[in-house]
Amino acid sequence: MIKCIAIDMDGTLLKSTQEITQENREAIREAQSKGIEVVIATGRAYEESGELLKEAGIITPMICANGAEIRTKEHEVIQTNPLSKETAIEIANVLHSHQVYYEFYTNKGTYTLDKTTAKALIMDIFTVSGHIKNMDEIKEAAEKRLNDINQVDSYAILFEDSSQSIYKVLAFHFDQTVLAQVRQELNEISGIAISASAKENLEINSIHAQKGVALEEFTAARGISLSDTMAIGDNYNDVSMFKKAGRAVAMGNAVDDIKKQCHFVTGTNEESGVAQAIRKALEE
Repeated sequence: MIKCIAIDMDGTLLKSTQEITQENREAIREAQSKGIEVVIATGRAYEESGELLKEAGIITPMICANGAEIRTKEHEVIQTNPLSKETAIEIANVLHSHQVYYEFYTNKGTYTLDKTTAKALIMDIFTVSGHIKNMDEIKEAAEKRLNDINQVDSYAILFEDSSQSIYKVLAFHFDQTVLAQVRQELNEISGIAISASAKENLEINSIHAQKGVALEEFTAARGISLSDTMAIGDNYNDVSMFKKAGRAVAMGNAVDDIKKQCHFVTGTNEESGVAQAIRKALEE
C-alpha cells in the first residue's frame, strides 16, 4: 500500500505553461484525505516553487533544489545540504572556462549575471521542446521563471556573504559536446552530485543533496517504509528517488532511458499524468 508520494514539478506536476491542472490538484488532495503523505520534490528553489503551489492550493512538505533544502508543509526549513563555497568556486571556474551560462541557487533565491541571456535561453528551450507552440505563451512562461531570479554584477557577492548558502548550480548549453566535456571535468571535483532536468542542462549539488537521499530521510522521519513510497518524475534528477522508491513512475513525456528505469509509465504532464498515477495507486 502506498503511504507516501513524491512528485517532481517541471515536466511532471507542471504543464509546459507552468500551470498545475485541476485534475492534478484534486488527485493530490484526494490522496492526502486518505492519509497519504505527499511531498513535492523539485530541482527548483523554494522561491520558484512555493508560490506556484500556494496559488494551486497545494499544501505539502517540499524537497527543494534537488534535496539541498527540506521544508515542512508550513514551508519552514528543517534541513539544508549546501555546497561549500570552495566547491562552488571550483564549479564556477570549470563552467566559466567553457563559456557555459550558469546560475546559483541559494537559501535567499536564484542568481544570474545576465537576465537577458537567461530569458533567451529559456525561450530557446521552450521553443525546441515543442510543447508550447504560441510565441506569446513562450514569452509568458519565460518571464514567469525570470520573475524569481535576481541579477548580480558578480558571483563573488555570494561567495563573500556568510549568510548565503549555495544549494545548487544550474548550467545551460545547447552543444552536447561541450556539456559532456564540462561533466567530465566536474567529475574531478569531490563531494558533488551531477544530474540534469533537460538535455540542455547540468545540475550540480552536494553529494548529500539528491532527491533520493532527501526522500529516504523524509520517509524515515515519518516512519514510512521506502517500499510503500511512490516517486513520480520525468528526468535525470529524479533517478535517485526512482532508485529508492518502491514504485517508480515515469511521465509519458520522459525520454526512453528514464522510462526504462521505472516500474510504470503514466500520461504526460499535459495529460495530468500525475493524477493518473495517483488514482491508480488509490484504486489498489
